[in-house]
Amino acid sequence: MTRSKSQRQAGRISQKQLIAIIAIVLAGLGVSAFVLTRSPSAPAGEAAEESHGHGHGEAKGHDDAEHHGEKKSESGHDEAKGHDDKEHHEKAEEHGEHDKHEGETAPEKGAAAANAGKHEEGEEEPVSLNAQQIAAAGVEVQAAQPGKILSTVQLSGEIKFNEDRTAHVVPRVGGVVESVSANLGQQVKKGQVLAVISSVLLSEQRSELQAAQKRLTLAQTTYDREKKLFEDKISPQMDLLQATQALREAEIAVNNANQKLKALGASPSAGALNRYELRAPFDAVVVEKHIALGESVKEDANVFTLSDLSTVWATINVPAKDLNLVKVGEKVTVRSSSFEATAKGTVTYVGSLIGEQTRTATARVVLTNPDLSWRPGLFVNVAVTSGETEAPVTVTAGAVQTMEGRQVVFVEVPGGFQAKPVEVGHTDGKRTEVVKGLSAGTRYAATNSFVIKAEIGKASAEHEH
Repeated sequence: MTRSKSQRQAGRISQKQLIAIIAIVLAGLGVSAFVLTRSPSAPAGEAAEESHGHGHGEAKGHDDAEHHGEKKSESGHDEAKGHDDKEHHEKAEEHGEHDKHEGETAPEKGAAAANAGKHEEGEEEPVSLNAQQIAAAGVEVQAAQPGKILSTVQLSGEIKFNEDRTAHVVPRVGGVVESVSANLGQQVKKGQVLAVISSVLLSEQRSELQAAQKRLTLAQTTYDREKKLFEDKISPQMDLLQATQALREAEIAVNNANQKLKALGASPSAGALNRYELRAPFDAVVVEKHIALGESVKEDANVFTLSDLSTVWATINVPAKDLNLVKVGEKVTVRSSSFEATAKGTVTYVGSLIGEQTRTATARVVLTNPDLSWRPGLFVNVAVTSGETEAPVTVTAGAVQTMEGRQVVFVEVPGGFQAKPVEVGHTDGKRTEVVKGLSAGTRYAATNSFVIKAEIGKASAEHEH
């Protein structure tokens, strides 16, 4: 009987121990889950300390369970778990506030970098330049002053050949091409041989001339003899008159043959009777060539096109509403739409008709072209002055620069220049009207202001780095 009671007590003790073991296992699983879900930035020492504290709490709960029963053990486990959860949330909130602080710091640093080099009012800081640097950069300082701004109308146009100095060369006699000495794009001189053609018609004309010259020689000899016989009273006057008439007819025949050759553009004599030399009518450039060796050409074939490009025409398309502005003798400025080039010219012709398709009239400006930069076919813009505007404040056109979407003028300040935002009005390419932001008498960088702009860009780049 005694032994059976001891065994029951041993079995009861084993049951309590089993409950404690289960509580410890559950606590261990909770600690593991807590450690895995903690932020990586949490120190390893704190996790170990919390795990140790949690285990200690569980052990204390186990002792209570042994003395006070199963219910007390479970209550101790819940309190330990609640403590750990509260501590976990506090750590997480502390970590979030740290991240938030770091996130707010980066934009503040970016804003500081973006605002580097600026005043609190939004203006750029002055650029420090001494007198030597200003002189080396070629910056000229002037004072803003009142001035006249020319109002202009922009019209479109095109460069074309000067038709008064353009020739379409034709042979004027049919034949076969024996040689071609001029090439496309070649500069030729007046009278230079372009090509040689063998012509049957030219051979006949030269033969006719030679025959007329022979008859003229014979008629001259007969006239001289009859005149001497008449003076010696040997021959009657009738014979002298007939000799005189024959002489005059021979002279007419020679002149007629010479005129025919001149009309053909051929010389009276050449190495061969059928040799026809095609020559340049004036100094020009070969712009078209339609002739080849051995080719049979007709008398009206356009074999060469020559043009003197020392002068060209700028034809202007003038809408009907602007015809009152474009007049003969009006001064205009022609600008290339493809490259930086300008030229001054005078309107020499304004058409009297409006085109049915374009609804514009044609005007013409003669331009000198010494370096051959104005090539036919080039599109141009033509500025025609329409009036003048009085502006209270003007600066040079090159003084206005664009920075960060704003137009600025670099005004002189002690030790350098400062970008001053302005609002501009009319401009004629030389002077620009300043409507707002600058007063008359203010000294500013009138030339090479882009150098100062580059210095500001360099300073901003250094602040960003």
